[in-house]
Amino acid sequence: MYPQVRLFIDGAWSPAADGKTLDVLNPATGQVLGQVACAGKADLDRALEAAERGFKVWRKVSAFERSKVLREAARLIRERAGTIAELLTLEQGKPTVEALAEVNGCADLFDWFAEEGRRTYGRIIPARAEGVYQLATKEPVGPVAAFTPWNFPVSQAVRKIGAALATGCSIIVKPPEETPASPACLADIFKEAGLPDGVLNLVYGNPPEISEYLIPHPVIRKVSFTGSVPVGKHLAALAGQHMKRATMELGGHAPAIVFDDADVDAAARLLAAAKFRNGGQVCVSPTRFLVQEKSYAQFVDKLVDHAREVKVGDGLAEGTHMGPLINERRLQAVEALISEAVADGATLETGGKRVSNNGAFFEPTVLSGLQPDMRIMNEEPFGPVALVMPFATFDEVVAEANRLPYGLAAYAFTRSVKTATDLGSEIETGMLTINHLGLALPEVPFGGVKDSGYGSEGGTEALEAYLVTKFISQAGV
Repeated sequence: MYPQVRLFIDGAWSPAADGKTLDVLNPATGQVLGQVACAGKADLDRALEAAERGFKVWRKVSAFERSKVLREAARLIRERAGTIAELLTLEQGKPTVEALAEVNGCADLFDWFAEEGRRTYGRIIPARAEGVYQLATKEPVGPVAAFTPWNFPVSQAVRKIGAALATGCSIIVKPPEETPASPACLADIFKEAGLPDGVLNLVYGNPPEISEYLIPHPVIRKVSFTGSVPVGKHLAALAGQHMKRATMELGGHAPAIVFDDADVDAAARLLAAAKFRNGGQVCVSPTRFLVQEKSYAQFVDKLVDHAREVKVGDGLAEGTHMGPLINERRLQAVEALISEAVADGATLETGGKRVSNNGAFFEPTVLSGLQPDMRIMNEEPFGPVALVMPFATFDEVVAEANRLPYGLAAYAFTRSVKTATDLGSEIETGMLTINHLGLALPEVPFGGVKDSGYGSEGGTEALEAYLVTKFISQAGV
């Protein structure tokens, strides 16, 4: 049974004050699953008041005790992973095996934040005069407003919640209206884990209305957003206007570089798995496949073979490799980009059309014969589309990899240590994985550069944006 999702404010579930709701659709069928409450100004004011009270309580709880709450939340997530994953698949579409991986990964994230939060050390600075103590201490920044996307509705919320709670902040999360039930499970988990009321609040509703009310509000001291570049720029500007600290994890158009000396079969297999995971609806999904000339034909053949082996279907069905896209709008956007590219001279190697008239299912697609000025080579397709282009030299491929204003993730395959080292220096990206898929672990940084945003939501760096440094200089009396 799909729940009727309400607002979680000050430790309790409630409908919107005006009773307004939004429909939640199953992307595999297009049918209504249920409803989610749509917060208005009165609900947001309640959430802000709760977050302010919750912060005053939670900031005084020791890092050691905060760690225990996060540990218990991790345990409860693992215990309920199957139930949460089923909700996730129903509302988002990804196969249950991917949904389970996402949910269990959330438990790992909470375990990581639980431990790292106990290690937010300050320092003692040697003084110039006798009898003077100089301290640099770390304090929580304050109540946080977080905005999370539908493609990974649980894990993206967890990255923000984990960092906030580990550092002593309270948080108001606006999860996506498309996928509200799976992140809502986190509220019940933290309630049971012993988190004080008001520290974690969940509100749903009209995204612009909520963001434009919460971000300027004096209670909010930090903003965290994961989503598209245009929306991220708007919210970053709004945060800057009100001097709010912000973390922005935005879109990308990731290059995947395969050199002639690479294991081409392994590269094609790994990159196909990364490309078609979650229907390509992944911010770090490899998109521009740049393959050196001698290996180009072999790589295209292998990639096409892998694409054709992907079984598309309902995420709840056994054996499904790729579920539907999130909705009809996303499907039409992907279809339009492909059609335009083909009309401009690109070659459709495989795929390129919807699978059926029921649900937002789309074929895994491989395009070749592309030119850099094609729209699909410049706009993030955010779908199961691999764009394959040949290159001749190292300098040529670096220029193409760095051509776009994005810089979130990049992939490379080569047996040359020199080439790998040079790529690490030359590719303009927040994350680069070479000869394997090594992104998004709890203990490693996760974030981009250029238009792909700033700040990190992984590793030790994830906590820094939730902490402020206070300098204290004290002399004896």
